Amino acid sequence: MSKNVKLAKFAGFCYGVKRAVETVKKLKMENPDKNIYVLGELIHNSQVINELEELGIKTIDVLPENETGICVIRSHGASPQVIDEIKNRGFELVDLTCPDVKKVQQQAIQLAKEGDFVIIVGKAEHPEVVAIKANAELYTDKIIVASDISQIEEHREKIQSHKKVGVVIQTTQRLETLQSILTYLTTFVKEIHLVNTICQSTTMRQNEAKELALSSDLVIVAGSKKSANTTHLAEILQNITKTIHIETDKELDKYESLISKANNIAVTAGASTPQNIIDNVCKKIEGGQE
Repeated sequence: MSKNVKLAKFAGFCYGVKRAVETVKKLKMENPDKNIYVLGELIHNSQVINELEELGIKTIDVLPENETGICVIRSHGASPQVIDEIKNRGFELVDLTCPDVKKVQQQAIQLAKEGDFVIIVGKAEHPEVVAIKANAELYTDKIIVASDISQIEEHREKIQSHKKVGVVIQTTQRLETLQSILTYLTTFVKEIHLVNTICQSTTMRQNEAKELALSSDLVIVAGSKKSANTTHLAEILQNITKTIHIETDKELDKYESLISKANNIAVTAGASTPQNIIDNVCKKIEGGQE
């Protein structure tokens, strides 16, 4: 029986990721003799990182000693301290922080300046959140990161003693997470200033995927397991229909039985998933039809 395979329109590189990847490639092309360093993974996708390495663009965790060249701030952003260190060490700085992430940093700073107790909804260890927090900390020490209600509970007394609470959210977080935290906060906080900083690309991607999932026996989510927006996408869809999260088409072999039983299959992908990976996933599913 032939399968009905639908590919989501909002699958693959978002604007911020596309801009970051294209810019670093252009930088290398225009500066072939200069060292090009990216501090941390430019995007959360190992295939893209490997491709950049092959072009001579180096991913680093620590600034190299006795070297010069161009140092790129990745799409997740960086702390002001890191940016100062890059400049002070004599590197040419290229800031490729996603514009949507920049907005969250600015909103968190604004809330801090206005005297709010700042809550960042997101994963504390995620590089985007680390940078948001570091920027806001220049203006306040009344700040926490929370990814669920239990982490708000831990700081309840501290939050309650403050008149105003300001809330921003990691750009790739789930709306449901924000809603549950807000519902809990309203039980003991009188004044909440919310800036919903989930990026439009994430919202459109999640909404479209939910629609597709409703009419599908199986949804395949392609993208890195390290990518926050991809894993959130898979989590959301698992509540609607059978969902598998793979990094590349090679992993499809593990799910042969599941795929063979599904007639309506939807394919979507995270914001850091390159087009060739999405194409290969679709080809493999369609090629496996009788």
